[in-house]
Amino acid sequence: MRYFIIVAALITVFVHSSAVAQERKKTPALREQVYSQLARAQQLADEGDVNAGLDVLRNVESKLSSMNSYERAMLWNFYGYMYYGEDNIAKAIEYFAKVVEEEAIPEALEQNTLFSLAQLALGQGEFEKTIDYLQKWERVTAPEQHQKAWVLKAQALYQQGDYKAALAPITKAIDTVESKQQVPEENWLVLQRAIYFELGDTKRVAAVLEDMVRYYNKPEYWVQLAGVYGQLGQENKQLAMLETAFQQGFLTKGQDLLNLAQTYFFNDVPYKAGQVLEQALEQGAVERNLRHLKLLAQAWVAARETDKASAALLAAAALSDDGELDAQRATLLLNAERNKDAIIAAQAALEKGDLKQPGTMHLVIGMAELNLENFNAALQAFAVAKKFDDARKSASQWERYAQAEQEQQNRLQELRADI
Repeated sequence: MRYFIIVAALITVFVHSSAVAQERKKTPALREQVYSQLARAQQLADEGDVNAGLDVLRNVESKLSSMNSYERAMLWNFYGYMYYGEDNIAKAIEYFAKVVEEEAIPEALEQNTLFSLAQLALGQGEFEKTIDYLQKWERVTAPEQHQKAWVLKAQALYQQGDYKAALAPITKAIDTVESKQQVPEENWLVLQRAIYFELGDTKRVAAVLEDMVRYYNKPEYWVQLAGVYGQLGQENKQLAMLETAFQQGFLTKGQDLLNLAQTYFFNDVPYKAGQVLEQALEQGAVERNLRHLKLLAQAWVAARETDKASAALLAAAALSDDGELDAQRATLLLNAERNKDAIIAAQAALEKGDLKQPGTMHLVIGMAELNLENFNAALQAFAVAKKFDDARKSASQWERYAQAEQEQQNRLQELRADI
């Protein structure tokens, strides 16, 4: 296939060269005996015998002193395409460079070769040479043709780190296409986005990503745009992008689903945060680790989903080395008036230990026992709680309250007995 392309390219060169040769008086003719040998070399290469083709070219080269500049240029051109066909780019560049060094060659050949050299140099990472070849190409082409090189120039300048200079040509290329109601090539937009990113222009990065979403609608562009909105502090837009991407089935990676859950949570939509994260954990898209289970618990707590929050805290506590999560669960259950469960959770927290406020758990046990009207157990718990600085004041108050409730309960019992 590559040699078919080479033949087509060479035919184009011959056609253009012949036409231009008539216009440019200084261009000598390509003699039949030279052309026939070059064509024979090409035929051998087409048939798969590249070495034989190169031998024919070397034979032609042995008669170099008798060849004119046009014939030499075409010989170097054949060498270049032959080596290009063999993926020997360095050799291809070497011979294409010899083409444009010849004097009195057709303008079309010079233009095509310089542009090819710029493309090959870019592929080889020789960015200064790319710019140099493009400058030479622009000098021998009409201004209206220069747009052909805008993207190539922008790529080379970007790779050189000259981002400001790279911005103008890629923007001109994109604007020109859009002015014709056409869609810019995707890699052009990718390059423009990268340039704005390097220039630190986050708003422009967002604008380019908006175009990429509109034109190409790829999942990664939705996610990237959401991230940029987050950097810009536009949380509502960030959430809208992620939510829409999720609804379209674009969010399949664990990190993307986690980002959506976190965005829901920080935008005060905890129930949806819990839904997304719980589903991702069940499907295995997000790892079931301590950090993610804690986030799930926070979401369900904020959403006032006590059962779900309790289950998440219990699962997270199983992965934790301290009793803090059991303590959170105990407080949650106490607030939900699930007193027996609260006592069990508080005892688990104390048993696991390493609590920041251990006295609080004794306080929780006392309050839960009090709610169950187990006054003696409550008073015992409050007595223990008073030993801790973090709970002493509250425990004393609850102790007095419990004593008062117990006394009232005793009087009522005595009253009932008298009646």
